[in-house]
Amino acid sequence: MQGVPVRAAEARNFVHDLLHRIGSPVDDLALVDALLVTTELVTNAQRHAGGLTGFTAHVVEGYLEVAVEDGSAHHPVAVPPVDPSGDSGATRGYGWPLIQRLARTVDITATVTGKTIRVTLPL
Repeated sequence: MQGVPVRAAEARNFVHDLLHRIGSPVDDLALVDALLVTTELVTNAQRHAGGLTGFTAHVVEGYLEVAVEDGSAHHPVAVPPVDPSGDSGATRGYGWPLIQRLARTVDITATVTGKTIRVTLPL
């Protein structure tokens, strides 16, 4: 991917195309997990972490590795989920725990301008 995706859909489409080009079939569940984690990482960077400043995705030895850079030094934290049946109708608090559950590894590294979150997912 050239440049930084503007929307989560662009990053998700890149990962989708990448996984269909690798030459070996990817399990449907692994594909859905990869797309979901990619979407959550990019959306979280945009909504909560000062914006997306970098994005990479590649396949290494049977794993998808996705790295998202953002403009915040603060690490994500799990917050209690908001019940969608409440007054506001908003949901939140599900993304970070979902990423941690689906990813094989999650590494957070400080950068000069914020941080990089790098996850690996089994294919």
